Amino acid sequence: MPTGADVIREAIPHHGSSTRSARRQRWHVLPGFRLSLGITLLYLLLMVLLPLLAVVLKAGSLGWEHFWQAATSERVVASYRLSFGMAMAAALLNAVFGVLLAWVLVRYPFPGKRVVDALMDLPFALPTAVAGIALTALYARNGWMGQWLEPLGLKVAFQPLGVFVALVFVGLPFVVRTVQPVLQALDAAQEEAAASLGARRWQAFRHVILPGLLPAILTGLALAFARGVGEYGSVIFIAGNLPMVSEIAPLLIISKLEQYDYAGATAIAVVMLSLSLIMLLLINGLQGWLVRRQGAPA
Repeated sequence: MPTGADVIREAIPHHGSSTRSARRQRWHVLPGFRLSLGITLLYLLLMVLLPLLAVVLKAGSLGWEHFWQAATSERVVASYRLSFGMAMAAALLNAVFGVLLAWVLVRYPFPGKRVVDALMDLPFALPTAVAGIALTALYARNGWMGQWLEPLGLKVAFQPLGVFVALVFVGLPFVVRTVQPVLQALDAAQEEAAASLGARRWQAFRHVILPGLLPAILTGLALAFARGVGEYGSVIFIAGNLPMVSEIAPLLIISKLEQYDYAGATAIAVVMLSLSLIMLLLINGLQGWLVRRQGAPA
């Protein structure tokens, strides 16, 4: 009759055999790497690559001379400058104040904290047209803010500054929600150790906290920039859409589509796509360099 030790010995596999079986087969939550990879690549092809390829091919039907003329006219170049310039300026401002808001939400308890935290997601859920109308009503000449700002010579509505304000509004949550979880994961003991060694507050932030936050800040900046470049609904109401002054590139694309100039619209779209891709690659490259630098041994 087998003893209890024999039963246990039979139930537990030998260490060598378990190690060999683990080497032969690894357990995955989603089985079938090839099937999962194939479905992923097919979805990426259908949802992302094919539409972008269609835009490029449609613009290519113009020929180089007509494409260059449609994509680089004076009015179109002014719209590029406004769209990309204001998108980057708004993203940089959001990178500063987004970190500050995330810091307050993570490190300080205060009354109404949950309400403030929920309000951060409002630009995500709010329809862009509603945001544009609200900002216009606020900053117009007879608006709550505009009636006080305009006598001081500060015009917001129907000016490039209005575009900037709208892009700051829609882009702020991207930075806050990207930095917030990283800030929550940072160990406060490192800050206490820096303080115990005599570091001042700015020195502790510069050398202890900021290096860990920089990749997340750059990710939020890239997301806010990408959203700002393609933003349409919240901008057209407050911008005024004056040619060469406050006209954004997406509005020019819509105008050409309404005129059945599909090739001209795709020419502008290809230029915007190329510039956006270059900017995002630069930001992601900087982010990767920071991660590699932090992971490198001292």
